[in-house]
Amino acid sequence: MHPFIHRRAALRAGLAFGAALALPQARACEYFADNLRITHPWCTATRPGATSVIVSMMFDQVTRPDRLVGVKTMVAEGAEIGGQLARPEVDFAIPEGAETHLVEHGTYLRLTGLKFPLEVARTFPMVLTFEHGGVVQANLNVDLQRFM
Repeated sequence: MHPFIHRRAALRAGLAFGAALALPQARACEYFADNLRITHPWCTATRPGATSVIVSMMFDQVTRPDRLVGVKTMVAEGAEIGGQLARPEVDFAIPEGAETHLVEHGTYLRLTGLKFPLEVARTFPMVLTFEHGGVVQANLNVDLQRFM
């Protein structure tokens, strides 16, 4: 092979690598309210006959304290907060300037009255309602394992 071809391939690879480092990373599954960002609402797959599922997600870039006060989705009849701050309704405080998580080993969102089993790699529409941030249309991802 001619050395010119190798230099050209090396230059292209270097430019592609440099461009990848220079561009901001795009993150899938991000949703925005007026005052915060919601990242990756997800749950694990369920077995037939399951009546509830734990939903995890992260809130950050919070510019004003807010509360998650409602969740609606076609896969369940209702929702509640479970875990450390359990309550029979959706009412979850999101402080300003902090990264806050709903996760299965802490405080989490539980969808109740599942209408059918949730299968891996499926995505379902979900509506999140915030006290100050308003209504956010999001997608609930059904994953094999936890990411947070």
